[in-house]
Amino acid sequence: MRLATWNVNGLRAIAGKNLQTAIDEIDPDVLLLQETKVSLDALPDALREPKSFLARYGEGHRKGYSGVAIWTRFEPDEWIDGLGDARFDAEGRAVSARFADLVVTSAYFPNSQDSGARLDFKLAFNAAVERFLTEQRDKGRRVVIGGDFNVAHADIDIARPEQHRLSPGFLPQEREWFTRFLGLGYRDVWREQHREVRDVYSWWEMRTLARQRNLGWRIDYFCVDEASFADVRASDVLMHVDGSDHCPVTLDVRSPK
Repeated sequence: MRLATWNVNGLRAIAGKNLQTAIDEIDPDVLLLQETKVSLDALPDALREPKSFLARYGEGHRKGYSGVAIWTRFEPDEWIDGLGDARFDAEGRAVSARFADLVVTSAYFPNSQDSGARLDFKLAFNAAVERFLTEQRDKGRRVVIGGDFNVAHADIDIARPEQHRLSPGFLPQEREWFTRFLGLGYRDVWREQHREVRDVYSWWEMRTLARQRNLGWRIDYFCVDEASFADVRASDVLMHVDGSDHCPVTLDVRSPK
């Protein structure tokens, strides 16, 4: 099973650019999308019911903001909308699909914003994600979570760590949470497979033309529980795929039974 995650920074916008070309190249069985910024009632049919996929959207109450989706070639055994916490579900930040014993979650973590203005909200969201994944694992399920975590975990995951020590997405509290999250029994798949690799990023600031200089951040991840890690075949960060300020990340795993 091939999974891909991509913060598209506006689904309708990227649909008019290179979305289909990217899908054809990546050929995902399950595609996780973040920052879709769509309302279902205003979505064209080609995106509401994309060709060859079943689609499920998590839309926020605020138009043109946030939003997640899962497009899948396989019909799930169950759709799970949100995290079960109205604070975050109102912003359309998570949607999941269960395939047999495997739960796949598309998540869009909040930005902590300048001076940590929304840091408490983000940390509360992080805790809600932990609870959700624990609930799934307690049911005997394996979990895969992909999406925009809005945090660069380690110095190696950001082009200029020293100048960003107090930047949102690289705050000590955010990075400490990610370390603790991994300590709960989750694996950052790409980093596990590419431990010392540098200069691989998934987001670049558009305003400063950072992508042209590869001054980026690795903030888009696939994380799996320990039970699923043995089923991982490969992971990649597709820095050459443009159309958004983020690039897609892929994960190849053994198909669930």
